[in-house]
Amino acid sequence: MGELESETQTTRSEAAASLRDLADQLDGDGPVALEIGGTTVQVEPTDPVTLKLEGESDWSEGDARAKQSIELELVWWLEAASAADGELDIRE
Repeated sequence: MGELESETQTTRSEAAASLRDLADQLDGDGPVALEIGGTTVQVEPTDPVTLKLEGESDWSEGDARAKQSIELELVWWLEAASAADGELDIRE
């Protein structure tokens, strides 16, 4: 078990490049490596993959700006006989 999360401010173009890289890796048959907060996490997605997309907007009375976001989540299941079998492969 485990979770890593990172939030980085970037340009739209840089965000698109990161998503393209993820898509290219996902399209292949091998592992997918993600750079998360200076740490590399390697996962091995299996079919089927569940794709969850979520759009949100948040604004409060008196605010001059509204926050909007798109969240993307990919979910798959691995065969695991123990918690250790399902742990993330984290490489620092």
